[in-house]
Amino acid sequence: MGQTTIVDGPSSLAGMSELSPATFGFQKLVGFEAEKGEGTALVTLEIEAHHLNPNGVVHGGVAYAMMDTAMGRATMSLLDDDKICATIEMQVRYFRGVSSGRLNATATVINAGRRIVHVEARTVDGDGRLIASSTSSYAVLEAPTSS
Repeated sequence: MGQTTIVDGPSSLAGMSELSPATFGFQKLVGFEAEKGEGTALVTLEIEAHHLNPNGVVHGGVAYAMMDTAMGRATMSLLDDDKICATIEMQVRYFRGVSSGRLNATATVINAGRRIVHVEARTVDGDGRLIASSTSSYAVLEAPTSS
């Protein structure tokens, strides 16, 4: 694990082609897609009615979950097969509401240590306007062994 290059939005991740090997239940429930690169990840979502809060804009939890997933995927892309990660803390800032179209959450590892990985993420709409941003720290843990 080492330093990685910071990417700037979904276009910087255009070469990514490694889709998640397994879709997890929450991902299916929310309906987003995830890809990862080396120290980077992209999570995309087509906004549907069930993503909206009572005010008619995407619920903040949707952007939060997209960025947490992207940052976790970016972290996992740098770990050995016998390691996993877990979110320690996450700070989110919301900038504007959105009610239709596509959301793209990009994440980049900014520092990878042996035990803690620091990551940042941005969620933008289909026009590239900033919707939310986040910084987070992930613990590096031993993967559970199967008996």
